[in-house]
Amino acid sequence: MHRKQTAAGLAMGIFLILFLFVPFLTAAQGNTIEVVMKTTLGDMVIELYPDKAPITVKNFLTYVDEKFYDGTIFHRVIKGFMIQGGGWTPEFTQKAVYDPIQNEADNGLKNLQYTIAMARMMEPHSANAQFFINHIDNPGLDFTGKTEGGWGYCVFGKVISGTEVVEAIAKVKIMTKQGMQDVPRETIEIISIRRK
Repeated sequence: MHRKQTAAGLAMGIFLILFLFVPFLTAAQGNTIEVVMKTTLGDMVIELYPDKAPITVKNFLTYVDEKFYDGTIFHRVIKGFMIQGGGWTPEFTQKAVYDPIQNEADNGLKNLQYTIAMARMMEPHSANAQFFINHIDNPGLDFTGKTEGGWGYCVFGKVISGTEVVEAIAKVKIMTKQGMQDVPRETIEIISIRRK
């Protein structure tokens, strides 16, 4: 009788430990942050990976928390490649940004379909606020080495809901505007980006 009670007590103790510990383990393993991007063509939920791209995610969330992206547009759309936004207004003026950040494209993440990555100039460490969402797998944008041509583009998250919005944006007709190619003929506005 005494042994059964002890065994039952031990089992209950193990259950309680697992009950308390498993959520902690899951939270520790699932080190992601979600944001909701509302656009004039629909909403997307984007999962961010601060464990893989801490500098990039912190930078992106700084702009998110300051509501920088509210009222910006997707200004560059290339079907079968990517959709780019986060820096221009509907009036086609460029917004002031913070200093560029370190390129973290050597984090092991690939430019796969529906991943989000930082846009930049030719200089590898020149990304600030603009981002793009890969419309297809783009291995040519991945990190291959710490050279000017090898740095690639830093992936820091993925669209996990609302991929149909990416598809809708990718299908819009484009034009050349103010010397810039691949500009959507209709204004595709980012209404807001907020932490979920």
